[in-house]
Amino acid sequence: MKTIYSITGMTCGGCVNRVKATLTPFAESVEVTLDPPQATLKSPTADLATLNATLEKAGHYALHTIEQHSSTSTPVSENLANKNLEKINWFSTYKPLILVFTYILLVTLTVEYAHGEFDLHRFMPNFMAGFFIVFSFFKLLDLSGFASSYAMYDLLAKRVFSYGFIYPFIELGLGIAYLINTNPLLINAITLVVMVFSSLGVIKAVMNKQKIRCACLGTGFNLPMTTVTIIEDLLMAAMAAWMLI
Repeated sequence: MKTIYSITGMTCGGCVNRVKATLTPFAESVEVTLDPPQATLKSPTADLATLNATLEKAGHYALHTIEQHSSTSTPVSENLANKNLEKINWFSTYKPLILVFTYILLVTLTVEYAHGEFDLHRFMPNFMAGFFIVFSFFKLLDLSGFASSYAMYDLLAKRVFSYGFIYPFIELGLGIAYLINTNPLLINAITLVVMVFSSLGVIKAVMNKQKIRCACLGTGFNLPMTTVTIIEDLLMAAMAAWMLI
């Protein structure tokens, strides 16, 4: 019998080795992968609660049962299990980011509702204000941790480490500027430059298939660096460009 688990908390190859070493005594064989983050245990000798209690001693890792099947399962059933796993893992991984965007969107739409009509020229600055203020908040919760993560992929932070300490305050300043609607031409121009430049490092990291953490929500969440991060940066750049035009 093989049991497939999704794993939360893994961010690098070191995590993979640590999780595998921790789980090995509890199964006939153990396979652990980072992309997707999962573990396959053949003939596990412990239940999920025991496995998770052991993993907690090794780090902030947790298993979630996805699929159980016998060793004689056909490749078709294994492929189906992997597809289901990827869908569940995607939502589980990006749930914090989805919730943050949803909250910002709801608040911004509520403002439009209070005005009695939808005005795109009012909606966009308010949405961007919420985006920058909220995202800067998560980064400032662990400023040094964010700076270290940001330096792993941002083109400027790689060369000037202190830029990682400044960037959250740039976001905060932009958020406040959008909120009070001061000098929109200058603020949109700055936003366009900052977000396009920021996306370059993300695009490079994704193209090179680097297995690193996205620091967009600081260090509080284990968000992988994927095309989702690219879309996030370019969306802000596109909104700023649209308002400039």
